[in-house]
Amino acid sequence: MSWNRPILTDSGGFQVFSLAGLRRIKEEGVYFNSHIDGRKIFMGPEESMQIQSNLASTIAMAFDECPPSKADRQYVTDSVERTTRWLLRCKDEMKRLNSREDTINKNQLLFGINQGAVYADIRIEHAKRIAALELDGYAIGGLAVGETHEETYHILEETVPYLPKDKPTYLMGVGTPANILEGVERGVDFFDCVYPTRNGRHGHLYTNQGKINLFNAKYELDDRPIEEGCRCPACQRYSRAYIRHLLKAKEMLGLRLCVLHNLYFYNTMMAEIRDALDAGTFAAYKRQKLEGMLSL
Repeated sequence: MSWNRPILTDSGGFQVFSLAGLRRIKEEGVYFNSHIDGRKIFMGPEESMQIQSNLASTIAMAFDECPPSKADRQYVTDSVERTTRWLLRCKDEMKRLNSREDTINKNQLLFGINQGAVYADIRIEHAKRIAALELDGYAIGGLAVGETHEETYHILEETVPYLPKDKPTYLMGVGTPANILEGVERGVDFFDCVYPTRNGRHGHLYTNQGKINLFNAKYELDDRPIEEGCRCPACQRYSRAYIRHLLKAKEMLGLRLCVLHNLYFYNTMMAEIRDALDAGTFAAYKRQKLEGMLSL
């Protein structure tokens, strides 16, 4: 890949959620039917660790089940108990793999995943249990899968304080710029999300004045860049009108330019967040950023 920086691989646990109609969950792992050709596939904690070890990523995620955010309490309780048992198996398998001579990355890190849907007490208890395992980092999973933003923020407020302060905290699958700012305020260190790339491919672009949709007719003759002052490759060279034309003509370059801009916007925002935290001005930065993004 020629990417000599940290790489995180996911475990396949989210597919347990997203392919709900094609899988059966057992204590040993999950049995899938391929959504492409119906082929039978099995994935358990050991198989997930082995695949991620072969990929030699910097960070491997533990294999878990992501229960629906609105699942009933008993289902969530049973699911979290099984996820904890799977985490112990992941930890043992990771230790075994990292001790092998033929393992590519013998220093691969393991992150555990906190689950519990929108039940704060289940989340807190699970956070305490996995924190005691002294893993390399901790993720909060199972959010942004149907609950409201307010419910997401409430769960973060309740759960993050019970995760180790000296280990990274990772919020999985989140989110919008506003979600990230709210997450950082509640103690989250890093994030992943398809928004900047998927939304970019649909002509939806993030700016400091809010989100714009280049498919709107008002941009047809707009010769301004996506955002004035932006240093991304798209804004440095191309107009809104031209990129809109590419999108309408279904030219791949249009999608690429939109994705480049959104990734640049997100990366710049994260750098700004780090600077604001170091300077002790994050609260003011967050307020100013959110006010600006609501101005369109």
